[in-house]
Amino acid sequence: MTVYATAGAKLYIGGVKAQQSTDFIASDFSAEVWVEVEEVEGLGSVGDTSEAISFTSLGDSRTRTFKGPRSAGAMEVVMGIDPADAGQVALIAAEKTKFDYAFRIVLNDAPQGGTPSERLFIAKVMSQAEQFDQANNIMKLNASLGVNSNIVRINAAA
Repeated sequence: MTVYATAGAKLYIGGVKAQQSTDFIASDFSAEVWVEVEEVEGLGSVGDTSEAISFTSLGDSRTRTFKGPRSAGAMEVVMGIDPADAGQVALIAAEKTKFDYAFRIVLNDAPQGGTPSERLFIAKVMSQAEQFDQANNIMKLNASLGVNSNIVRINAAA
Protein backbone atom coordinates (compact mmCIF):
# COMPACT_ATOMS: atom_id res chain seq x y z
CA MET A 1 0.00 0.00 0.00
CA THR A 2 1.21 3.46 -0.83
CA VAL A 3 0.00 6.56 0.99
CA TYR A 4 0.99 10.18 0.47
CA ALA A 5 1.11 13.37 2.50
CA THR A 6 -1.21 16.24 1.60
CA ALA A 7 1.84 18.54 1.49
CA GLY A 8 2.43 19.69 -2.07
CA ALA A 9 -1.26 19.57 -3.08
CA LYS A 10 -2.57 22.52 -5.07
CA LEU A 11 -6.02 24.10 -5.47
CA TYR A 12 -7.16 25.83 -8.67
CA ILE A 13 -10.25 27.82 -9.59
CA GLY A 14 -11.60 27.97 -13.14
CA GLY A 15 -14.43 29.88 -14.72
CA VAL A 16 -18.18 29.77 -14.29
CA LYS A 17 -19.41 26.25 -15.05
CA ALA A 18 -23.07 25.35 -15.46
CA GLN A 19 -24.78 22.37 -13.90
CA GLN A 20 -25.56 19.44 -16.18
CA SER A 21 -28.06 16.60 -15.90
CA THR A 22 -25.39 13.87 -15.94
CA ASP A 23 -22.23 13.35 -13.92
CA PHE A 24 -19.22 15.35 -15.02
CA ILE A 25 -16.27 13.56 -16.62
CA ALA A 26 -12.68 14.75 -16.98
CA SER A 27 -13.15 16.02 -20.55
CA ASP A 28 -15.89 18.41 -19.33
CA PHE A 29 -13.07 20.41 -17.69
CA SER A 30 -10.55 20.30 -20.56
CA ALA A 31 -11.24 23.86 -21.77
CA GLU A 32 -10.84 25.46 -18.33
CA VAL A 33 -8.25 28.13 -17.72
CA TRP A 34 -7.03 27.37 -14.21
CA VAL A 35 -5.71 29.91 -11.70
CA GLU A 36 -3.86 28.51 -8.68
CA VAL A 37 -5.17 29.56 -5.28
CA GLU A 38 -1.94 30.01 -3.36
CA GLU A 39 -0.98 29.94 0.31
CA VAL A 40 -3.44 27.10 1.03
CA GLU A 41 -3.01 25.65 4.51
CA GLY A 42 -5.93 23.21 4.54
CA LEU A 43 -8.26 21.75 1.93
CA GLY A 44 -10.87 20.19 4.20
CA SER A 45 -12.78 17.24 2.82
CA VAL A 46 -15.00 16.56 -0.16
CA GLY A 47 -17.08 13.57 -1.22
CA ASP A 48 -20.60 12.26 -1.57
CA THR A 49 -22.96 11.40 1.27
CA SER A 50 -26.40 9.93 0.65
CA GLU A 51 -29.40 11.36 2.46
CA ALA A 52 -31.18 8.75 4.58
CA ILE A 53 -34.82 7.99 3.76
CA SER A 54 -36.71 6.02 6.41
CA PHE A 55 -39.79 3.87 5.82
CA THR A 56 -41.66 2.01 8.54
CA SER A 57 -43.69 -0.99 7.46
CA LEU A 58 -46.79 -1.57 9.57
CA GLY A 59 -46.87 -5.28 8.74
CA ASP A 60 -43.45 -6.20 10.14
CA SER A 61 -42.90 -3.26 12.52
CA ARG A 62 -39.54 -2.63 10.92
CA THR A 63 -38.08 0.71 9.92
CA ARG A 64 -35.97 0.40 6.81
CA THR A 65 -33.40 2.89 5.58
CA PHE A 66 -32.99 3.73 1.92
CA LYS A 67 -30.42 5.86 0.16
CA GLY A 68 -31.74 9.16 -1.12
CA PRO A 69 -30.18 12.08 -2.97
CA ARG A 70 -26.42 12.50 -2.80
CA SER A 71 -24.56 15.60 -1.68
CA ALA A 72 -20.85 16.31 -1.87
CA GLY A 73 -21.21 18.76 1.00
CA ALA A 74 -19.03 21.75 1.70
CA MET A 75 -15.27 21.94 1.39
CA GLU A 76 -13.67 24.27 3.93
CA VAL A 77 -10.50 25.86 2.53
CA VAL A 78 -8.03 27.74 4.76
CA MET A 79 -5.40 30.05 3.26
CA GLY A 80 -2.86 32.57 4.48
CA ILE A 81 -4.16 35.95 3.29
CA ASP A 82 -2.30 37.15 0.19
CA PRO A 83 -4.10 40.12 -1.39
CA ALA A 84 -1.82 39.92 -4.45
CA ASP A 85 -2.67 36.28 -5.19
CA ALA A 86 -4.82 36.00 -8.34
CA GLY A 87 -6.43 32.76 -7.08
CA GLN A 88 -7.54 34.31 -3.79
CA VAL A 89 -8.81 37.38 -5.66
CA ALA A 90 -10.84 35.08 -7.98
CA LEU A 91 -12.21 33.13 -4.99
CA ILE A 92 -13.34 36.34 -3.26
CA ALA A 93 -14.95 37.58 -6.49
CA ALA A 94 -16.72 34.23 -6.99
CA GLU A 95 -18.31 34.52 -3.54
CA LYS A 96 -20.06 37.68 -4.68
CA THR A 97 -21.87 35.81 -7.50
CA LYS A 98 -24.60 33.16 -7.59
CA PHE A 99 -22.74 30.93 -10.05
CA ASP A 100 -20.95 27.60 -9.82
CA TYR A 101 -17.23 27.61 -10.65
CA ALA A 102 -14.90 24.84 -11.77
CA PHE A 103 -12.39 23.66 -9.16
CA ARG A 104 -9.38 21.39 -9.45
CA ILE A 105 -7.21 19.80 -6.78
CA VAL A 106 -3.86 18.38 -7.89
CA LEU A 107 -2.34 15.99 -5.35
CA ASN A 108 1.34 15.35 -4.72
CA ASP A 109 1.35 11.64 -5.55
CA ALA A 110 2.86 11.37 -9.04
CA PRO A 111 5.08 8.36 -9.60
CA GLN A 112 8.60 9.04 -10.89
CA GLY A 113 8.17 10.67 -14.29
CA GLY A 114 4.37 10.39 -14.14
CA THR A 115 1.35 12.58 -13.51
CA PRO A 116 -0.41 13.21 -10.18
CA SER A 117 -3.98 12.46 -9.12
CA GLU A 118 -6.59 15.16 -9.59
CA ARG A 119 -10.09 15.94 -8.34
CA LEU A 120 -12.43 18.06 -10.47
CA PHE A 121 -15.84 19.46 -9.48
CA ILE A 122 -18.07 22.51 -9.56
CA ALA A 123 -18.98 24.53 -6.50
CA LYS A 124 -20.41 27.81 -5.34
CA VAL A 125 -18.14 29.89 -3.13
CA MET A 126 -20.57 30.17 -0.23
CA SER A 127 -18.44 32.28 2.08
CA GLN A 128 -15.10 33.99 2.42
CA ALA A 129 -14.02 35.43 5.73
CA GLU A 130 -10.78 36.79 7.09
CA GLN A 131 -9.58 35.37 10.40
CA PHE A 132 -7.36 37.43 12.69
CA ASP A 133 -6.12 35.51 15.70
CA GLN A 134 -3.39 36.10 18.25
CA ALA A 135 -0.07 37.83 17.64
CA ASN A 136 1.79 34.63 16.79
CA ASN A 137 -0.59 33.54 13.99
CA ILE A 138 -0.83 34.17 10.28
CA MET A 139 -3.91 36.09 9.13
CA LYS A 140 -6.15 33.61 7.32
CA LEU A 141 -8.75 33.61 4.57
CA ASN A 142 -11.39 30.93 5.09
CA ALA A 143 -13.66 29.94 2.21
CA SER A 144 -16.51 27.45 2.08
CA LEU A 145 -17.14 25.74 -1.25
CA GLY A 146 -20.66 24.31 -1.65
CA VAL A 147 -19.94 21.40 -3.97
CA ASN A 148 -22.70 20.95 -6.56
CA SER A 149 -21.47 18.03 -8.65
CA ASN A 150 -19.92 14.64 -8.51
CA ILE A 151 -16.18 14.54 -7.83
CA VAL A 152 -14.25 13.49 -10.94
CA ARG A 153 -11.27 11.39 -9.84
CA ILE A 154 -8.22 11.18 -12.07
CA ASN A 155 -5.70 8.68 -10.77
CA ALA A 156 -1.95 9.19 -10.80
CA ALA A 157 -0.31 7.61 -13.84
CA ALA A 158 3.16 6.42 -14.73
